[in-house]
Amino acid sequence: MAKEFLGEFEELVLTLVAVLQEDAYGAAIAEEIETRMKRDVNLSAVHVTLYRLEDKGFLKSSMGGGTAERGGRRKRIYTVSNAGLAMLKAMKETRLNLWKLVPQLKIG
Repeated sequence: MAKEFLGEFEELVLTLVAVLQEDAYGAAIAEEIETRMKRDVNLSAVHVTLYRLEDKGFLKSSMGGGTAERGGRRKRIYTVSNAGLAMLKAMKETRLNLWKLVPQLKIG
C-alpha cells in the first residue's frame, strides 16, 4: 500500500480539528482559518476536506446536540483518529527535520 500524503489545506484542517477538540465542526474550523491564518476560506471547501480526511481514516465524526441558535439542527463534530494523530506527528517531525537543514540566514 502506498504511503498516504496530505495536502497543505488537509494538514491545516486536520491540525485545527486537533486544536478545537469537542468544538471541531465545519463553521468553527472555517472561522479559525480566517482568524488565525488571515486566509479567506469557503465553508464548502472545509466540509469537502473534512469528508476526505474521514474517508482516509484520519478523522471520525459524530452528531452533536441541536442548538436553539441553529434552529434545532445538529452539528457534525470531528475528532482526530489514531491514524490522524500519527500522521500529524509524522508531518511535524518531517517539517522540523527540514527546518534544521536550513542554514542560518543573515538579514540586512
